Amino acid sequence: MAYITLDVKKLKENFDFLDKLFIKNDIQWSVVSKLLCGNKDYLSVLLNLGITQVCDSRVSNLETIKSINPNIETIYIKPPAKQAIESVVKFADVSMNTEIKTIMMLSKEAQKQKKVHKIIIMIELGDLREGVMGEDFMKFYEKVFKLKNIEVVGIGTNLSCLYGVLPNHDKLIQLSLYEQLIEAKFDRQIPYVSGGSSVTIPLIFQNLLPKGINHFRVGETLFLGTDVYNNTTFSRMNHDVFRLYSEIIEVTEKPIMPMGEMGTNVDGGSFEMDEESIGKTMYRAIIDIGLLDVEKKHIEPVDPDISFVGASSDMFVFDLGDNKKKYNVGDILEFKLDYMGTLRVINSKYIDKRVKK
Repeated sequence: MAYITLDVKKLKENFDFLDKLFIKNDIQWSVVSKLLCGNKDYLSVLLNLGITQVCDSRVSNLETIKSINPNIETIYIKPPAKQAIESVVKFADVSMNTEIKTIMMLSKEAQKQKKVHKIIIMIELGDLREGVMGEDFMKFYEKVFKLKNIEVVGIGTNLSCLYGVLPNHDKLIQLSLYEQLIEAKFDRQIPYVSGGSSVTIPLIFQNLLPKGINHFRVGETLFLGTDVYNNTTFSRMNHDVFRLYSEIIEVTEKPIMPMGEMGTNVDGGSFEMDEESIGKTMYRAIIDIGLLDVEKKHIEPVDPDISFVGASSDMFVFDLGDNKKKYNVGDILEFKLDYMGTLRVINSKYIDKRVKK
């Protein structure tokens, strides 16, 4: 069975690196745990790092987090659906919101559960995913401040996730100014200006982060050491916290070119014939994962001499060339994963999840 490993030591090193960085810059940060897909073993490892606040986009994952440690502050990081209101109030201490009708429902449910539900209101700054438009935000806050059992604890924004709009000094200054306007007009303190995510971290190193930005939500950089802004990795962080392993289930020398009338494969692709490869052979290795588990573009063999050939729903095929390393049935191949690859693999119920201590 294929499996993925989480290296506890390397994750701890990444956490310590980021924690020191944020403490030095007077920033509170919350770990975005959605990559772990609610896996209890992986969440337990994460919570043991000393984290005090966790974000997730699935209520069921927040429920699991609360079952491990009820004292962890949880944040639901997308606008709640109507059918999820009861669960959001129950398992999320804070939620991010953009719709007044939704916040009114949260208010009603919070009263029912005898709780004060905290919210961060998201402002649109150009990436056009979730967010209240700038010209509407003052009236929006005015309505929210009148609702019972609702405490506004922050203003936030999301960048780079939909269209790839990058954060910069000007956009984040704008977010800080919104917070100052709200505090001045309504005489209310807004503790969090949540303008930071993994993509914003390089601005800290460049001294381009406005002082008003005091809250970050970080997932990818913690788990993968990724410099999202520059589409590279941080040299002082581990990039291999997660590794995928899959067993070879067939090794055979076969022709390079397929034989027969050609159509499309299960992925909707069609093969292009290469006349120079006609009559030539290669050793092909088949492994026990497929498109059902992860897309080919999100994984990369650790062995540079192996190259991808093709995939079906449950199997990947790799070119071993002359198989100089004598790979055989039962051998394990190791793979690097990017963020989406890690997410898909952890979410697959067909791949075993292991902790490397």
